[in-house]
Amino acid sequence: MTRDPHAFDPPPEARQFYTDSLRELVSSGIPFMLSGTYALGCYTGIVRPTKDLDVFCKAGDAPRILAHFRQLGHEVEFEDERWIGKVWQGDNFFDVIYNISSASLPVTEEWFRSAAHAEVYGVTVRITPPTEFILSKIYIQDRYRYDGADVAHMILKQHEAIDWQKLLDAVELHWEVLLIHLLNFRFIYPTERHCIPLWLFEELLGRLQTRAELPVPNIRVCRGRLLSPRDYLVDITDWGFADVVGKGLEESHERNK
Repeated sequence: MTRDPHAFDPPPEARQFYTDSLRELVSSGIPFMLSGTYALGCYTGIVRPTKDLDVFCKAGDAPRILAHFRQLGHEVEFEDERWIGKVWQGDNFFDVIYNISSASLPVTEEWFRSAAHAEVYGVTVRITPPTEFILSKIYIQDRYRYDGADVAHMILKQHEAIDWQKLLDAVELHWEVLLIHLLNFRFIYPTERHCIPLWLFEELLGRLQTRAELPVPNIRVCRGRLLSPRDYLVDITDWGFADVVGKGLEESHERNK
């Protein structure tokens, strides 16, 4: 699998930084995969400008990558201990991602087992598999960034390579999020519904029907911050909903009376 790096068209200085960084990552021997725009381009042919590289690795390898590049003179940081670090050279950077933080889905050894290889900027690297690529995108539903189109395009172009059971298992607690994206795909591509296995729809719609017949939960919960931490903050701070963990203000006050 090969992509023309010039198709992504970063400025020359950024392109050199990306090229050098990928070569250094490969030579370091630390396991990593390239994701984001580059993986999307490799699997679907979609080309668009990008401002960085998304380097995926296991949590235990993230400090090793940062330390390696720090020794080379780069500025490094853990932007958020829960999921991401960065390596800088001037205004250029690449992300070191080891967890889908909103849903607590860490990058594991399993992600590497079905990774494809691609040539990016003349360097052969591993690319995040289609299944894991979708996992990295389905929770991004922010007012300023929505990655549903990436999910739909990946399903369209790589549905035969997606491990649908693994995908379902990974989002077992939040299966409605997967159903949302599958329905979105069916709406966008009404003639391509065969791309999604019928058994998966039957399973998810069956869960929906079963849940509808049961009582609503006792505690008022808003899971919106899994999708957009800022857009649903008011639900937690002002409207008494419980966040993903803990109790809402109204429930806490009622129980403390």
